[in-house]
Amino acid sequence: MGSVLAAEGLCKSFGDHVAVRDVSFTLESGGSLAIVGESGSGKTTTARMLVGLEYPDSGRILVEGVDRTAASRGRAARLARARQVQLVFQDPYLSLDPRITVGACVEESLRLHFDMTAAQRHSRRDELLEQVGLGQREAAALPRALSGGQRQRVALARALATEPKVLVLDEATAALDVSIQAQILHLLRELRESLGIAYVFVSHDLALVRHVAENVIVLYHGEIVESGSTAQVLAEPQHPYTRLLLDSVPRRGWDTARIAADRRALEKA
Repeated sequence: MGSVLAAEGLCKSFGDHVAVRDVSFTLESGGSLAIVGESGSGKTTTARMLVGLEYPDSGRILVEGVDRTAASRGRAARLARARQVQLVFQDPYLSLDPRITVGACVEESLRLHFDMTAAQRHSRRDELLEQVGLGQREAAALPRALSGGQRQRVALARALATEPKVLVLDEATAALDVSIQAQILHLLRELRESLGIAYVFVSHDLALVRHVAENVIVLYHGEIVESGSTAQVLAEPQHPYTRLLLDSVPRRGWDTARIAADRRALEKA
């Protein structure tokens, strides 16, 4: 398998604030990578650069070997990029048009990206909704009539409609109840196995990352402070910030004194 997505030395500033500094990684076709950090670590800015919602001040983004760093010129180029990399937001309600039905939301992606007849679009829409566990009742509903988990499934169906090579999930399960979160994560694993799609998970939750990503990079103040296989990084964290994130995950025997010690170690690093 070759690289489907590569970031090379990405840097991004907003005024005097450096949001991302020299971030580099590669993602193999069908692979999964987690970008982890607290609020303000630069993880969401990195995700937005990957999908073209922000543009780096320096560095490169390669998708299937094609340089996608700069703003796409023209409608065809923008659509071509969108077909390769799709983003699923934390709150799907904000990205779904509340005025049109779920079925129409999914069909709109198909209309933009593929030359299909109305009958072909309807058929493909039904296939996509079925893939994410939704049916005709949900297709006819407006987004506000669905639960949070159902709306996230709609957002996934709409993203999958473009047949992307990479799906970027920006805290895509953070707003869901634990039981619904587990259902969405199970669905994502099934989709990855059946479609061969690659995932970039953007998260602050190392407990979740353990179950969804093969590799991880840890961002602190916009810089990568640790990277490697998820199992290795979580079992033997080398950087004080990674240890702080791990010790901050609520669990039985949660030790607040250890968290305080981690913070002191981080301040000295």
